[in-house]
Amino acid sequence: MRRLEYIRLDRVDAAELAVLLNGERIREHLTGHELFTVDRVKHWIRTKIEEGSRQGCKVRALLVDGRLAGWCGIQFDGNGYEIAIVIDENQWGLGPRIFRDVMGWARVLGHEKVFLHLLHTRPEYRFLRRIARKVYTTELLGDRYTTYELMVV
Repeated sequence: MRRLEYIRLDRVDAAELAVLLNGERIREHLTGHELFTVDRVKHWIRTKIEEGSRQGCKVRALLVDGRLAGWCGIQFDGNGYEIAIVIDENQWGLGPRIFRDVMGWARVLGHEKVFLHLLHTRPEYRFLRRIARKVYTTELLGDRYTTYELMVV
């Protein structure tokens, strides 16, 4: 079984994270933005660390077998707490396991519900539809998302 570790974002190399975030397959499923430079990633890391320190939030880098594979967390989106999972395409099969871990964090943090916003380019996930209390379309940052409202059990 692959070993997953969740570490603080300030423990990862910004240049390595920039390469990952600039990957073509990852960018297909993120809100449109310029390519990341190392300086932009360093700024992004600072904002995510700040977000992760807010009550009810937790944001971490993801290592798979000791190598950077993405980031994930629970963050406040202005209306509630959302789950974010961004992983390298070579690790997409680990998504359900990471999802369960992050939902565990939501339980520990005391959330009753969380939201998962997936850009319209992503297929609908039957698993998420089955467990979601509601599924609807949301406009965020000028893009259309499928939003899954998930009860934390």
